Amino acid sequence: MTQNPHLAALYEAGVSVWLDDLSRSLIQTGKLKELTETDSVTGVTTNPAIFQAALSKGTEYDAQVGELAARGADVDQTIRTVTTDDVRAACDVLAPVFERTGGLDGRVSIEVDPRLAHDTDGTVAQAIELWKIVDRPNTLIKIPATMAGLPAISRVLAEGISVNVTLIFSVERHRQVMDAYLEGIEAAAKNGHDVSKIYSVASFFVSRVDTEIDKRLDAIGTDEALALRGQAGLANARLAYAAYEEVFGGARFANIEGANVQRPLWASTGVKNPAYSDVLYVAGLIAPNTVNTMPGATMAAFADHGEVVDGTIIGQAEDSLQVFENLQGVGVDLSDVFDQLETEGVEKFEQAWQQLLDATAEQLKAGA
Repeated sequence: MTQNPHLAALYEAGVSVWLDDLSRSLIQTGKLKELTETDSVTGVTTNPAIFQAALSKGTEYDAQVGELAARGADVDQTIRTVTTDDVRAACDVLAPVFERTGGLDGRVSIEVDPRLAHDTDGTVAQAIELWKIVDRPNTLIKIPATMAGLPAISRVLAEGISVNVTLIFSVERHRQVMDAYLEGIEAAAKNGHDVSKIYSVASFFVSRVDTEIDKRLDAIGTDEALALRGQAGLANARLAYAAYEEVFGGARFANIEGANVQRPLWASTGVKNPAYSDVLYVAGLIAPNTVNTMPGATMAAFADHGEVVDGTIIGQAEDSLQVFENLQGVGVDLSDVFDQLETEGVEKFEQAWQQLLDATAEQLKAGA
């Protein structure tokens, strides 16, 4: 099949196109495989909200849930079985991409229980468990970049497990994540693992930054403040990429023989404000060694009218710093913004997970 020219150009520019969605129907209908053949899709990300949406719609999971109910499975066991089955099947669909790219792409992410976001030991234990259950080399285990998550990242990588670090909102936290990655890879090498087989991405959230900061700019209400709307998300991500270049161009990484860089992954790329371009967080974040994980609507929009322009990240650090200075100048407390976004991010995933638990409990009751 012929690849969409807009998405193919994005991939040629060094941006891996990943789909931020997964459901059993997407796998069983062949749609996921088709996306790899027509839309340059080379990976899939999931989160608790995505699984909650998938399991709450339609009847495609009813038979399996009924079988699990008959065997006496509890809610947690049921969710673990259903979600890991979907991720394993998606990994198999993407296995040819994994082989073709030498392990760089063809990846499918699955997240640890969001209720463990502030539990280091619990996160490590479940990450190892999920890795063993899915049992596919092209899996990425998602761990949130909370303060408890940082040491968990290092410990999981040290076990030779590939990791997707999620819920990164600030450049400062991104630097801590990269440090945790390097610490984990150094430990993996000492533990005898082949570090060339270990991969990681750092999922840096974009649109949520604009949503929160725009709300504060609207509240300030001055012409100077209002003129800054829609600039923070891109500026923040561009500064994160500059930090990535600095860290992985440095001596510490160079001393880890055979290690892979931890690629920046642009997450939360669906545009929330209809006044902005529907491809803002794709077209504005093009650079080598990056991943852009898109909801279906954003991917379709870029396939229809997205344009690849060089230099939308590289060389933008100085202007991005100026945006941050201007935001602080009009009274935006950036530290408070990032703290709030992390707290809300964890809470949103916990809420989605609880909804999934409740819905699955009802299904198990009906199945029994």
